[in-house]
Amino acid sequence: MNIETTKLELMHLLLQTQKESLLAKLKKVFDEEQTDWWDEMTKEEQDEIKAGLSQADKGEYSANETVMKRFDKWH
Repeated sequence: MNIETTKLELMHLLLQTQKESLLAKLKKVFDEEQTDWWDEMTKEEQDEIKAGLSQADKGEYSANETVMKRFDKWH
């Protein structure tokens, strides 16, 4: 059985059920399986983003238009 067939069968079962407890269990499984993109980043990447946000909070940034003009020659 391929994954698309399995998805369709699961959708059919979900649409047919009226058991809230079953739906809650399934939702819990999906919630537990989801990963946060932040947690998938390296410590260095997280630190760079934090530094950038800190700079932005202090007003240390360039407007998008200014940056785009600088890189126009590559478009």
